[in-house]
Amino acid sequence: MMLPIVSVVGRPNVGKSTLFNKILQQ
Repeated sequence: MMLPIVSVVGRPNVGKSTLFNKILQQ
């Protein structure tokens, strides 16, 4: 699932950390 990564890069916000953590945990 590389879709959330695009959203993270496009939106540098606090949610980035949460998304990254979920991606790393998956």
